[in-house]
Order: sequence, then structure tokens, then C-alpha cells
Amino acid sequence: MKYLIYMMILIAPMRSMLIFDFTNQSNIQDWQVIDDGVMGGKSSGTFKLNDEGFGVFSGLVSLENNGGFSSVRYRFEKIKVNEYQKISIKLRGDGKSYQFRIKTNSGDNYSYITTFSTSGEWQEIEIPLKDMYPSFRGRKLDQPHFSANYMEEIGFLIGNKKAEKFKLLIDKIALK
Repeated sequence: MKYLIYMMILIAPMRSMLIFDFTNQSNIQDWQVIDDGVMGGKSSGTFKLNDEGFGVFSGLVSLENNGGFSSVRYRFEKIKVNEYQKISIKLRGDGKSYQFRIKTNSGDNYSYITTFSTSGEWQEIEIPLKDMYPSFRGRKLDQPHFSANYMEEIGFLIGNKKAEKFKLLIDKIALK
């Protein structure tokens, strides 16, 4: 019986894969903020660790100079995702809506995105990978939803078409 249980554990698919787990010792230098300043806008976002060890994406979205977004992204070595169904994110937002974004290849111009709302409390957001649709500069592309075998970039974006302060605390991001 022990042998059967051991074999089942070995051949059973992985239940989850951690992409990033924020702690006080996390190295966040590969997380990069990109604001609408790349297009002349005036929004300003930051990304840091707070005293509790959570990733904090915060700042101000400005509509000046046709601006309107702030984002943070994390690039990593390609990971195989076809064994997983969804992304799970433990976070605490500020009651605002955010986008979660992934890229199969970091050099792609477009991202696969979904929008989620935050409650102001700690939440576990679960995003089915198959529901993420391709988008470029705020426009949905006429291409299939995410169905790739790999990914190498994730990110968050706020761009609700209004000037606003924002703050998103992130605890962990995993594939399930």
C-alpha cells in the first residue's frame, strides 16, 4: 500500500507552482515599473517591499498629456504552464480595478490580460489562463485567448480612465 501511495504522488500532476512569494528577504530588483511617461504622460508608480514583506505597487495615475496608466512587470526564465489551469494571487487592494497581465515571450508587443476588482481586504484572486485575452495598447486583438505552453512575464496595470491614487499589496503569485 505504501508503494502505491508513493507512486501516486510521483505521477500526480503538480497542484501549484509558486511564481513569486514576497517576504522581507525577497529580491525585487527584477520588478520594473513602467508608467505612461513612455508616451508623454505624468503618472508615477513605485514598487517596493513594506515592513511586513509584501510587494507594494503604489502611486498616482494622471490623465495629463494623454496619460492614464501605471504598471509593474516581472520577467523571469520561461516556465512551462500547460499543466496548470489558473493563476492565483493573494493580494490586498484599495477597492479599485487592476489588470493582471502575462506574456508568453517578454519581447511580444501584446499581453494577455484580465481585469479584477479589489475589495480593500485580503483576497485570493483566481484567474483562469484560458480566459486571458490578447491586448495591445488598450485594444483587444482579434486572436485566440491564452493557450501557450510557456510564459516569461507577469505584471499588474492600473488605468481606469481617471486620475487617482492607488495601492496594491501583493503576497504571492502561483500557478494552479
